[in-house]
Amino acid sequence: MMSENKHLLLYQPDSGYCYNSDSIFLYDFIDSFQPRGRMLDVGAGSGVVGLLVARDNPKVMLEAAEKQNAFVQYAQINAEVNGIAYTMHEGDFLELKDEQGFDYIVSNPPFYHEGAQRSEDVMRHTARYNLHLPIEAFFRHARRLLKRKGHFIFCYDAKQIGLLLGALETVGLRVVDVQFVHPKVDRPASLVMIHARKESRSLAKVWPPFITFDEDEFSPQAKAVYAKARTHSIKCRL
Repeated sequence: MMSENKHLLLYQPDSGYCYNSDSIFLYDFIDSFQPRGRMLDVGAGSGVVGLLVARDNPKVMLEAAEKQNAFVQYAQINAEVNGIAYTMHEGDFLELKDEQGFDYIVSNPPFYHEGAQRSEDVMRHTARYNLHLPIEAFFRHARRLLKRKGHFIFCYDAKQIGLLLGALETVGLRVVDVQFVHPKVDRPASLVMIHARKESRSLAKVWPPFITFDEDEFSPQAKAVYAKARTHSIKCRL
C-alpha cells in the first residue's frame, strides 16, 4: 500500500538527461498489473522506473539494460542505496542475449523522431531520440526475449501511435491495454502507455485518459501518483 512505500532515493547527473513525469506515470501503469518474476528495464537511465516497480512488488526480480556508462553507474548506486537487488546488462539492448526469458520487459525508451529538434548533448541525445533504438528492432528483440505470455509495457510519443501499433502487430505482440496521457483535459495526448503481450488473443482495453494538469497545477490524479512514487532526487557528479 502507498503508506508503506519507502522513499526512493535517486542520484542523477548534475547536467544532462534526468527523468521526468513520463517515468513516474509509466511506473504507476506498470504497477497496476502487480508484476512478478523476471523483469528487464530497457534503457534504464538512472533506474527510476524499474526501481520503483521493484520496491513496490517484492516478487519482481529486477534486471536492466543500459548502454551509457554514466547511467550504468547511477542506476547501480541507486539500487544499492535503496536496498534493491539489481542485475545490470551494460551495452546495447539489441545485442542482449538471454536464454531464460523475461516475464516482463518495461521501458521508457528514447522516442523523439529524427525530425524533432535535436539536442547536441550526447547523453541527452542518446536518451531521447529513437534512432538509438528503432521502433521495429526494439519490439522484435523484446518479443524474442519474452517468455510465452510475457508482458511488454512501455510509453511513447502519442503522435506515433500508428507506427507503434503497426510495428507491434508485425512482430507478433498483441496490445491489451492502452492509456493516453494529456497535458490538460482539452489538449491532445502527448504520451501513450501500452501493455502488450506475447501469444495473447485478448482484445485491447482503452483506459480513461490520464490528465496531467488542472489549470496550472498537477491534477489530483497526477498528485496521487507522485505521492505514491515518493521519490527524492539528488543531482550530483559521480
